[in-house]
Amino acid sequence: MTYKIIIEKDESGYFVAEVPGMPGCLSQGKTIDEAKENIKEAISGWIEVMSDKAESLT
Repeated sequence: MTYKIIIEKDESGYFVAEVPGMPGCLSQGKTIDEAKENIKEAISGWIEVMSDKAESLT
């Protein structure tokens, strides 16, 4: 699956990655490549948490 990711450089020089379609799904890295890798892990974790929450509602 493909997700839109926004990466911006913050005031401290880190690159912050955010997935607009996944509220609260954020990560960061010292480089753009590191931010991209870290956001992949954050996406996986976000999906797992949301799946668990959905299961608890049924």
